[in-house]
Amino acid sequence: SYGSLLGTTLFQSFLAGPLAYKALSRPQFATLQTKTFPYYFGLQSVLPVLLCLTYPGAKHLSARLHSLGVYGVLAEENRWSVLVPLGVMFGAGVLNWAVVGPWTTKVMKERKHQETRDGKKYTDEGPHSQDMQRLNKSFAALHGASTLINLTGLGAMIWYGFTLGSMM
Repeated sequence: SYGSLLGTTLFQSFLAGPLAYKALSRPQFATLQTKTFPYYFGLQSVLPVLLCLTYPGAKHLSARLHSLGVYGVLAEENRWSVLVPLGVMFGAGVLNWAVVGPWTTKVMKERKHQETRDGKKYTDEGPHSQDMQRLNKSFAALHGASTLINLTGLGAMIWYGFTLGSMM
């Protein structure tokens, strides 16, 4: 679960997303991201739960039975090294999946409709209508928030990776 979560996050954030942005037209890129992100954010929401359920527990066999899975995640000694990073990963995934992602898609669709009303693409040179300026500003803020949330989740993944590595 951990490798899948970290791998998909690194791949989407630093390879697939930037390459698609460079290779596709903006409408194609927007369509691709609109279709991809619900699955991507869904994985980022579900996999931390699986990590919680499959937490390997203590190094020593005698202590392992009482520190497996959710019991180990909730143990006092694991609060900062396990519970917090898993909670941050889960929270970041759910926030992007259920709130920021759909909100961003809604603004993108509104912006497309505004292009039709204005007879001008949002990427065209100004001046733009006040509605288009508002939508562009909203999209930029939402995109920035989603990126920050995603990077926060990635930081938690790396943090948790050090915890897993120290158990080997």
